[in-house]
Amino acid sequence: MSLDAIAGISDSDLMISQPYQLYVERSDASRNMARYYAMSIEPNLFGDICLLRKWGRIGAKGQMMIHHFGREEEAVRLFLDLLRQKRKRGYRPRACKPR
Repeated sequence: MSLDAIAGISDSDLMISQPYQLYVERSDASRNMARYYAMSIEPNLFGDICLLRKWGRIGAKGQMMIHHFGREEEAVRLFLDLLRQKRKRGYRPRACKPR
């Protein structure tokens, strides 16, 4: 008997309905500010849905926080709330540099 049969977990139970990824930056040369903020929703090996958050100064390792959820909808709700907060604070998608 396989572990999947024992646990009752199928591959589709671990799948996320659509990818959620975000990378935004906030820069202000007059204040020597160059920050980034990144988020993604991903499943972990135990079947939980995780919201990974990374932030810090552009070019630096920064910090990371992981939130665990039982349902994808809860993770998406927090993802969208954090996105609204970051937009209010001036974070925007990285501007493409002309070649």
